[in-house]
Amino acid sequence: MNTPLPPADELALIDRELGQLDARRLYLLARRDWLLRQPAPLVWGAPAAAAAPGRPKEASAPGAQNLLLTLGAVLLAVAALAFTLISWGSLGIGGRSAVLAVVTAAALVTPAPLLRRGLRSTAESVAAVGLLLTVLDAYALFAVGIPAADADAATAYAAGAAAVLAAAWAGYGRALPALRIPLPAALLTAQLPLPLAALASDAGPAELGWALLATAALDLALAASAPARWPARAAWIPAAALGAGALLIGLSESAVAASAADAAAPAALLAAVAALGVAAAWRIPGAWPAATAGGLAAVAALGGTARPELAPGWAVVTHLALALPLLAAVRVTALPEPVRLGLARAGAGIAGLAALWGCAAVVTALAARLRVLDEVWAATTPAAGVPLAQPGVAAPVALLLAAGAARWLSRVLPGRPEPAVMAVALGWGGLFTAPLPLGLPVAAVLAAQLAVTAAAGLLALRSPDRPTAIAAGAVALLGAGNVSLAALDGRAATFAVLGLLGAGCAAGAAYGPAPRWARSGAAALAVGYATALVVALSALTDLAAPWWALPVLAVPAAVTAAGPRLGAQRLAAEAAAGAAGLLALALACGDAPVLALALALAGAVCAGSAVRADRRALGWAAGVLFVAAAWVRLASAGVGTAEAYTLPVTLPALAAGFLRRRRDPAASSWTAYGPGLAVTLLPSLAAAWGDPHWPRPLLLGAAALGLTLAGAHHRLRAPLLLGGGTLAAVALHELAPYVVQVVDALPRWLPPALAGLLLLAVGATYEKRLRDARRLRSALGRLR
Repeated sequence: MNTPLPPADELALIDRELGQLDARRLYLLARRDWLLRQPAPLVWGAPAAAAAPGRPKEASAPGAQNLLLTLGAVLLAVAALAFTLISWGSLGIGGRSAVLAVVTAAALVTPAPLLRRGLRSTAESVAAVGLLLTVLDAYALFAVGIPAADADAATAYAAGAAAVLAAAWAGYGRALPALRIPLPAALLTAQLPLPLAALASDAGPAELGWALLATAALDLALAASAPARWPARAAWIPAAALGAGALLIGLSESAVAASAADAAAPAALLAAVAALGVAAAWRIPGAWPAATAGGLAAVAALGGTARPELAPGWAVVTHLALALPLLAAVRVTALPEPVRLGLARAGAGIAGLAALWGCAAVVTALAARLRVLDEVWAATTPAAGVPLAQPGVAAPVALLLAAGAARWLSRVLPGRPEPAVMAVALGWGGLFTAPLPLGLPVAAVLAAQLAVTAAAGLLALRSPDRPTAIAAGAVALLGAGNVSLAALDGRAATFAVLGLLGAGCAAGAAYGPAPRWARSGAAALAVGYATALVVALSALTDLAAPWWALPVLAVPAAVTAAGPRLGAQRLAAEAAAGAAGLLALALACGDAPVLALALALAGAVCAGSAVRADRRALGWAAGVLFVAAAWVRLASAGVGTAEAYTLPVTLPALAAGFLRRRRDPAASSWTAYGPGLAVTLLPSLAAAWGDPHWPRPLLLGAAALGLTLAGAHHRLRAPLLLGGGTLAAVALHELAPYVVQVVDALPRWLPPALAGLLLLAVGATYEKRLRDARRLRSALGRLR
């Protein structure tokens, strides 16, 4: 054998590899001896069926074991139930006692040796059977000892049995800590004794609430004693459920109390719930919901005693006043964090509910002003609106208190915009509606509401905080609309309110330091109020409503004249002016001649604005308005000739196209002349085909002939094709009767024969026809 290595090097390589193979063989032999010494040695040879690839395990060994143990425990439980309920009476008292004692003791004692042998699952199953047997023992004792007991006695016995079983199961679980079933079972059973005892003694709702609360207190004590151990860490779940039940009972009883004396008992229960909730949050980490429930219960306890002596609205204010101090808990650093968060959230929740109640009352009162629209300027609405009938002064007071609390929170929590926004909205609601229930004169109510609206608008202009400014602007807009609506009840009030609001909006638009969006909104509102004033002034005259459109158009004209002097607010003012123009056209729709005049004036306004370089696009709007004015005027005069409507469009369009081609010789004739020619030719052609007389086809044909010749002379494609096509259509229209007569005189077989001959001729000269078509196309392509 020939190798590239020298003999000495190759020999050294072989020795190294043999040494590695010997070491690997020794390791495998040692591993084999160790596996053979295991209790369940593997069978060498073919692989096990369970390890075969592609055959998944259908059940694991622990799963099968647990299933068998569970089934065994269930069967034993069924057997025990059958023995207790069916075969119990066939044994004497001694036999019964012996059987129960022996079976129960065996079931409870057996888990201990099973646990020592490591059979934990089997021990759990046997222990579960033993616990069930203790329940059956209790039932058997009741059936023998109190066979004729009534419902109350049975409930009392159940309460005592539950207490004994809970204590026994807890002791059993302590004795065998490896078992996981006894302690949770004891915890669940311990929830029953006190509520059942209360039901057995025919206690009322308050006593049942105390029983639930006492049980919840025991659960919380267990949870606080060892919060990291099972089942103490789960004890807060039944404690929360029972505490919530006690809280609901206290709230319901306090709500139906007819006097302060009747409310004392629910108040005591609620106070105990509050103390327990705060104590739980103090001892258990993360239990801030308990402190929240405690804060709610404390407010309900104090406010419930005063509620029977107060009106419904002032009862809400009282509860709100009691809840506001809870918000201060967020600043008390001596309290644990769960207590601070829970109490603050309880106060915020009650304040939110009171604010919602106040807002509902305010919205109802403000929406009632819509009835002014039934008869404008009738001076029939008292106090410039509808007073707050039920809540009275309480609703504004509640809103102002909630606004103050939100403002305080905005300073405590500077990084959150929500409190400041809520403060603005609630404060405006309280101040705006405060004059309504006081019975003040109309002028005083409107003056106060105008002042509140102006303050909100000023805040929107000057606030450095954008969310606060937006909220202030929104409520200012809402207040301005509502005051304007209320002012429609009287003429003097209408002009005073609209004038003041318009002047205020104009001043806001001119306020330089304000944000751009606020100034733009103020400018748009100023134009809107100017339009409303013009409409109100027009209503004072004897003119019909369509004639009001003419003075209304003065507002867009004034905005157009101001133009660039409006600065950054120009776009918003022009948008509002456009809305005013649409209003003017809507007013003029009732009279066609007035509508034509209004359209013409609106077109003039757009044309005046289109003179400026940055508003050239309005020239199209001006053209449309002028054409619409002409059409409306012609329709009102009874003109039905199509050319009377199309020629006023065609002539300016052709003039504009001519001017464009002079500025841009490369512009296509289709772009310059096509739209203008099509506007007249197509409708006239459609009318000529349905016209039985000769003047229209003659005139249209002559015009089409002139367009065709002009297009050929100036080498323009649009006039040539449109004129030629129209001329051919007119000629076909004139020859159609004669063609029909000729076709009727010919034999029926002749048209198909002629068509066939034509096709043969075309096919025979196909190449020549293609060449002629290309020449025609190139000739048309040279046209412009």
